[in-house]
Amino acid sequence: MAISRDWPRMSKTPSPADIERERRLAEALRDNLRKRKAQAREARTGTPPKD
Repeated sequence: MAISRDWPRMSKTPSPADIERERRLAEALRDNLRKRKAQAREARTGTPPKD
């Protein structure tokens, strides 16, 4: 399994821009997962999702 060349190095302190990008990415992934779970629940039960 190859590690991409832009894999973050642990010795380097992330810049504020890097931290913000990671935070936004994590937030978007959580939101996406929540929506997918709601859609799966809707498909199973036949009820509309809460969102």
